[in-house]
Amino acid sequence: MPFPVVGVTRPNFLILTPICVSLGVGSALLSGFPIAWGVLGVVLLGALMAHVSVNALNEYFDFHSGLDAKTDRTPFSGGSGTLILQPHLAPQALIIGTISLLITLACGLYLIQVSGWGLLPIGLLGILIIISYTSWINRYRFLVLIASGLCFGPLMVVGTHYALTGQLSIAAVLLSLAPFFLVNNLLLLNQIPDIDADRSIGRNNYAISLDAPKRARVFLTFTLSAYLAIISGVMLNHLPVTTLLCLLTAGLVYKIYQVIKDDTHDRNQLIASLGRNVILTLITPSLIFLGILMDTL
Repeated sequence: MPFPVVGVTRPNFLILTPICVSLGVGSALLSGFPIAWGVLGVVLLGALMAHVSVNALNEYFDFHSGLDAKTDRTPFSGGSGTLILQPHLAPQALIIGTISLLITLACGLYLIQVSGWGLLPIGLLGILIIISYTSWINRYRFLVLIASGLCFGPLMVVGTHYALTGQLSIAAVLLSLAPFFLVNNLLLLNQIPDIDADRSIGRNNYAISLDAPKRARVFLTFTLSAYLAIISGVMLNHLPVTTLLCLLTAGLVYKIYQVIKDDTHDRNQLIASLGRNVILTLITPSLIFLGILMDTL
């Protein structure tokens, strides 16, 4: 890689951002609003920079806490490992995290001017989560469970909708619940290989405090809740029936559940299930957006 410090942004995971933004675009289309492409560009830039910021800052603070050195890294958990291999890049990671956060702030201020002050509480909560995620939120297991889902779900989806329309909608809220529950699951499962390392530095999350069967039940409850939000939207005529395309991913849910409900699974099975969960988290909202496009275009 020509610029190895880019690794601290965890670029493989950044695709989640435009997928979640697309649901806000979809709800705007369902509300009958044309897409203001300039505004959407600023929304996407701000959302991506927020994602980059929290990733880079997390890498920086995990490196300095010693967590990175203790983590049994997988392709889906434990950070990128960039600073373990090249510790001299740590100051650059902090700079990337800080500059990305400032760009996010600038985008937010612009969007407030264009779309209204209703974006202010959404933006402030997002900034607060970015700043406090590693140092404070990670010590409270319920906040750990919902913080990332809150950012990629209600904040990102409803925020995008408001930026494009200047108003709120029930459809946007319902759509935001899918990534909320799925991203919560993404973080929960990705914490499983890091349990010992996280415990050693005082972190507190449900991967640590729950046994395998209970973690699996949380995963199943959240996934079914994501589907139920879309089904409810269709039944209440807030979402088109084509959004039920998302149910095509249900087979993945069963495969993941069968592995994670048992503590005796081997490492290769767990890593395969983490990969399936990433696919589930990316494909499900993508199918929802595709269903909206099929209905509106």
